[in-house]
Amino acid sequence: MMKKRTFLKTMSLATAGLSLNPYVTLAIPTDKKVRVGIVGGRFGTSFSFHEHPNCIVEAVSDLRKDRRERLMQVYGCPKSYPSLADLLKDPKVEAVFLATPAPDHAAHTLAALRAGKHVLCAVPMAMSVEECAMVKEEVLKSGLTYMMAETSTYMQSTITAKHYFNEGKFGHLFSAAAEYNHPGLEVLWFEDGKPTWRHGLAPMHYPTHCTAFLIAVTGERLTHVSCLGWGDDSPLLKGNPYNNPFWNETAFFQTNLGHPFRVEVNWKGALRSAERAEWRGDKMSLYLPMGHGDRHVKVQVAKELGKDDAGFEHTANVAEEYSPTQWWQTDMLPEPLRHNSGHEGSHTFITHEFIQAILTERLPEVNVYEALAYTVPGIIAHQSALKGGERLAIPNFDE
Repeated sequence: MMKKRTFLKTMSLATAGLSLNPYVTLAIPTDKKVRVGIVGGRFGTSFSFHEHPNCIVEAVSDLRKDRRERLMQVYGCPKSYPSLADLLKDPKVEAVFLATPAPDHAAHTLAALRAGKHVLCAVPMAMSVEECAMVKEEVLKSGLTYMMAETSTYMQSTITAKHYFNEGKFGHLFSAAAEYNHPGLEVLWFEDGKPTWRHGLAPMHYPTHCTAFLIAVTGERLTHVSCLGWGDDSPLLKGNPYNNPFWNETAFFQTNLGHPFRVEVNWKGALRSAERAEWRGDKMSLYLPMGHGDRHVKVQVAKELGKDDAGFEHTANVAEEYSPTQWWQTDMLPEPLRHNSGHEGSHTFITHEFIQAILTERLPEVNVYEALAYTVPGIIAHQSALKGGERLAIPNFDE
């Protein structure tokens, strides 16, 4: 444990600003198994801890009995607890996966770390800058493994983009854009007539499915933002616990390299559902599909002359459909995890990366620094939207 604690505290700013593990690797030179507790009987059921050769699902937990039973069934685990607090008392549990409501992430992460457990937490990291700072402080103090379970980082398309970036195929990647469209989300705002944690959640407080697309590929940091929101007079927005007036928010970020990055998070409207990105370079660009069944498109610079619809000559770039490599079929994963999984094959990668980081005593790819870089810009973007688009600086947590 001391080895990792020292490493975390002495980690250089330059290293913190990079994607530390651009390619997940298979080798775990040990037969040791990590005993994991899984908390949250909805999202928590969609991972593959019970299939990992270096993992045992020791216990599960949810506040609801039916969801505890579902977790026990999925993971073949006979031990359950009615609360996280009870599970954290179990000395056999070494690590926890927190698939709990977003407003609880910071408090649950702090409780788990203070109980001596490694933490994998669903997104986002926290709901305020202050909470983010508290989590970082506790991670550094504990020396334990912390990872955020961001699915966009491990989508097959994103892993492909990482390869292209590291191979220099984009040339200079001068801009990017990402969007997360989840229209109709208001159906999840109430359950049995009572509001859920999703009621009125500010779109930019759930930014990581977008910010990860850039940061995981290039390692850039988002330094400034101007954001605008859209809301209406819908009674559904009234009285939400976040005092959020917006259904949708659009942010224009600037990176530490001076690049533009447009992000949209939309909960309502005549929209196609999407979790997608565009990476634009001076040699090649990639465009992820809009909605299911759409195409992946690669655009490459060409020297041949063409004509536009007005007859003007110009060099005609070549656009072609491509299929991203199905990385889950490769030795990037242990054999039992080589199957498709949720969010474009990302769930098995998240499972493996967390277990591997613990056993090899290294930082996971989406470590505390990356989680902060994914999460904090959205919090500041929402503040900008509340101020009518005022350009705001984003705090840097790498130091």
